[in-house]
Amino acid sequence: MDKKAYLITTKERGVFMGFINPEDVEKNDIVAEEVRMAIYWSSDMKGVLGLASMGASEGCRISKAVKKALLKNVTAVIEMTDEAVANWRKEPWS
Repeated sequence: MDKKAYLITTKERGVFMGFINPEDVEKNDIVAEEVRMAIYWSSDMKGVLGLASMGASEGCRISKAVKKALLKNVTAVIEMTDEAVANWRKEPWS
């Protein structure tokens, strides 16, 4: 099965974008690839759902990607739009 892009939140308030197998969305701990972290998002995102639907804007702070990460204590897994993925990959940092 092909991996898809998801916005993943954790109990420790981490907000990440990464690629996972769709069958893993209900797991408590998830191994994701091409993982980036939202350090800060601007009010134009209108919350984490905006990060999943629109992606990061110029006012956000998005980390560089790592190849793979284990995200523990997952609280939400939200499928991302293609537009959102493209904007996260720009890695804005204002």
